[in-house]
Amino acid sequence: MSFRNPEVLAPRLLSVLRIVSAFLLIQHGSAKLLGFPRVAFFDNLQIFSLLGVAGILELVGGVLLLIGLFTRPTAFVLSGLLAFAYFLGHATKGFVLVPFLNQGEAAVLFSFVFLYIAAAGAGPWSVDALRTRGSATAPSPAAA
Repeated sequence: MSFRNPEVLAPRLLSVLRIVSAFLLIQHGSAKLLGFPRVAFFDNLQIFSLLGVAGILELVGGVLLLIGLFTRPTAFVLSGLLAFAYFLGHATKGFVLVPFLNQGEAAVLFSFVFLYIAAAGAGPWSVDALRTRGSATAPSPAAA
């Protein structure tokens, strides 16, 4: 791999960042909703509780991000979700400006990664990119 051609490498790495981040987020949602991987804290989780709704957003949003469908709005919503997760679940433990001390590092990092993806888009390895290419090559109705 050559780093001499960043205009080719950067969009592909954006896709990799999106895919890996989504895969990691899906695990949070599946632990809450499906019990896999098992986390004892999530046993008997109510689906319409704050954690249950977060699990739905993590699982559904994570799958959408993984395949790169509706990436920008999904990433924006997930960025907000993770910001809320930090301020409601971690910052209340104290040390608001030091996520290392309240175990909120992952929430902060996810929030900013998803905010970046919301701004940058899905990258070339995504359903969104396929949809854009497909609409660009399809003949317009006026031309038919």
